[in-house]
Amino acid sequence: MSENKTQNLIDSIKNKGKTLESEMSFFDHIDVLRKHLLRALSVIIVFTIGAFYYTDFIFNTIIMGPKNPSFWTYRMMCKLVEKYPSLGEEFCITKIDAKIINTEMAGQFTLQLNSCVMVGIILGIPYLLFEIWLFVKPALHDSERKSASGFVAFASFLFFLGLLFGYYIICPLSINFLTNFTVSPDIQNTFTIDSYLSSVMTLTLGSGIIFQLPVVIYILSKLGIMTPAFMRASRRYSTVLILIVAAIVTPTADPYTMLIVAMPLFLLYELSIYISASIEHSKNRALYGTKNAPRD
Repeated sequence: MSENKTQNLIDSIKNKGKTLESEMSFFDHIDVLRKHLLRALSVIIVFTIGAFYYTDFIFNTIIMGPKNPSFWTYRMMCKLVEKYPSLGEEFCITKIDAKIINTEMAGQFTLQLNSCVMVGIILGIPYLLFEIWLFVKPALHDSERKSASGFVAFASFLFFLGLLFGYYIICPLSINFLTNFTVSPDIQNTFTIDSYLSSVMTLTLGSGIIFQLPVVIYILSKLGIMTPAFMRASRRYSTVLILIVAAIVTPTADPYTMLIVAMPLFLLYELSIYISASIEHSKNRALYGTKNAPRD
């Protein structure tokens, strides 16, 4: 009986040692992640401080750009109307009748601070992704490292591509509609600067995040959660969902604007299917061999 107690005590000590070792390993990983995030944060702070030097350009040219009728998007739309009159004169935007005001004492200072912080975050996204990659890389196998070696470049490219799409397409079209939309001529559209900045940042950053769809599908496919067969079967529902999103983002009467917004989303979805199919094919080839691997 005493021998059993002694053995149980020894087993308990061993299990406790394993538990402590795993806990220490977990906290070690948290500490490593903290260091990676602190380095990324320091880079974002540097970009934010640098943005203060270019405050006039950032605010007057970039942030207030979509409100200006001479904005690049509006000029291109007018050129399209000149070349294709069938689009209609309303497609050419020459006036955005809206007044932006500040209602808080520290409003403009907060505006400058928030603008610079957002610029710092946007410019620091590639380095943040790089630090995340450095944190995840040691846990991957050699084959996984090779297949995901271009993660930072690909994700950064999609983010900035979505950022440009949101800034030059979604943002100006939405701002034009919302600023010119009136329920009654007796109500004048007057917006606070916080509301305007929030709309610009939400539409722009939202597009950058949406353009990460192929990256998300890549990760889900690697985990076996997403399959190309499921995505192909859901294509009809995805088409309806994309059109609804495009209609909400650009609530205009003409279908051209909605299609302009929806087209990149369709392409992203098809690219995601291709990525998922490639991953599934690679898994099948590794499992069954090159010759016996079933086709997607």
